[in-house]
Amino acid sequence: MSLSFFFFFTCSSILQVPHFSTATLHKTALFRPKITTQQDSSSKNDIPTTYFEVTKPINLPKTKSCSYLVLKRDFGYTYGKPPVLTNYTPPSNCPSQKFSKIVLEWKATSKGRQFDRIFGIWLGGVEIFRSCTAEPRPNGIIWTVKKDITRYYSLLMTNQTLAVYIGNIVDTKYTGVYHVEIFVHFYPADKEPILGNSFKGFDSWADLIEPISRNLPLNDGLWFEIENSTDVQSKEFKIPQNVYRAVLEIYVSFHENDEFWYGNLPNDYITENNRTDIAGNGAFREVLVSLDDVVIGAVWPFTVVYTGGINPLLWRPISGIGSFDLPSYDIEITPLLGKILDGSSHNISFSVTNALNVWYVDANLHLWLDKKSLKTEGKLLQYSSLPLSFSLASNFTGLDGTFVTNARRSISLTGWVNSSHGTVTTRSSQGLSYSNNMVMGNNANLQVVDQTIDFNDTVYVKTPAFSVQALESFKKFQLKLYSDGVEIGDQSYASISNVTLIFIEKRLKHGSSASSVHNLQKVQGYMLLKDQSIDSGLASTQQTYKYDDDSGCYFRNISSSNYTVLYDKVINSCSKLQT
Repeated sequence: MSLSFFFFFTCSSILQVPHFSTATLHKTALFRPKITTQQDSSSKNDIPTTYFEVTKPINLPKTKSCSYLVLKRDFGYTYGKPPVLTNYTPPSNCPSQKFSKIVLEWKATSKGRQFDRIFGIWLGGVEIFRSCTAEPRPNGIIWTVKKDITRYYSLLMTNQTLAVYIGNIVDTKYTGVYHVEIFVHFYPADKEPILGNSFKGFDSWADLIEPISRNLPLNDGLWFEIENSTDVQSKEFKIPQNVYRAVLEIYVSFHENDEFWYGNLPNDYITENNRTDIAGNGAFREVLVSLDDVVIGAVWPFTVVYTGGINPLLWRPISGIGSFDLPSYDIEITPLLGKILDGSSHNISFSVTNALNVWYVDANLHLWLDKKSLKTEGKLLQYSSLPLSFSLASNFTGLDGTFVTNARRSISLTGWVNSSHGTVTTRSSQGLSYSNNMVMGNNANLQVVDQTIDFNDTVYVKTPAFSVQALESFKKFQLKLYSDGVEIGDQSYASISNVTLIFIEKRLKHGSSASSVHNLQKVQGYMLLKDQSIDSGLASTQQTYKYDDDSGCYFRNISSSNYTVLYDKVINSCSKLQT
């Protein structure tokens, strides 16, 4: 029995066979057998369980919002069907048409049995939200997600087609239908919002957002599907000739054989043990972004664990970091404008190093327009993209051994753009480092993973009006996993899983602190499996979330066990937090 017996194969809505996360036990490195689950017998009443992700509340203005229900829909027999489409129109009856905050609210319920499903929301082909559904219970579940979507301001002020895709299957066994309501809340500005043609550096939203995604009609999501390490997916685009700033926003999620890529084993381990049913290519992945076949950026993603991953009991009622609101990643490509301001079509493409089937990737191209000029011009002054520095040291005998993986990458771009704001010179750079230490033991019933990603971005801008503006982001993503198991006879197997997830980011603006977040989640759980079915189990969660920026501080310390919140302390005061 393999250690990867403890991992669940989740959020894989593209499979031809319907899957249920608590029904399809995923052996991370070795096996992926289908495991059925018994109905959840722990529910003694008809009160639905509320699931949630721990994050900071959105800082809202004091004005009253104008709120609109933009979609109400049940998602049941939707696998392999087109996305649900509806006409979106901006608000017309608000007392003000200038908004300082716009919030998307996802509200959903479900009841019965169902697999967790990845889903996305696109507006005019621009992805504005990617998430994973919660897994229902017989008594029903409720979950609500709110996301600040103000950065899509220009898009939200125009008529668009809203597309929502959840590939769900309902039959006699998998009965959970997702009942969904999607709202958009517009908060009128209590002071003049930062919009218009003034050069505000990093403090304004884009004037135009171009989708780098698949075109409708589709019988799937609008994301690109990357199926292996040689697969390249691309989109042709053309920008207006008066752009003076450009940022590429990337959405990434990983599924099927690469859902637990951080626990995958090298191919030589697979060959040595003569196993063809093992997920390989090692434990390192990177999403590469290219412009006209030249690498311009990379994403080394946070290890989001979906709501059925590893042991689904771990994420009830507190879901994993990023599972209800998957992060997106920005790449400043302003230095490259000189290459694409020619009025011609160009290509942005995506690939994933060492990829196995399947990754979902798409992007949004945020563009700032010079409204006093019909044409800007630019030039790329410097481009540096060193080859990936990669090393793998493995030492194993049979199914047991150690694997140490390290990687580094750096990319930097410098260029100028001449517009009505004068000549603006921008330098952007990425510095990334990766380490993964993995141990396989107890004849592969034991797996220990310790992984750290440092993902740092810097942008420096110089204009005639001021010397230098700087925006720096320093991220650290950590995953620690321990799982072990033992045969206990009578076709039964007991497993334990301990997971630590850490998301740290510090953002600096002009050399001083702008914001910081430190999100630490520790979960522990066990499962008893009998006749390929989850017979019983228990899990607990401890999480601390700390955030501060110019507007204040937020701290939350929470713990839960067996669907019940045991402790929940919130501090909204910086002074109280420091004492």
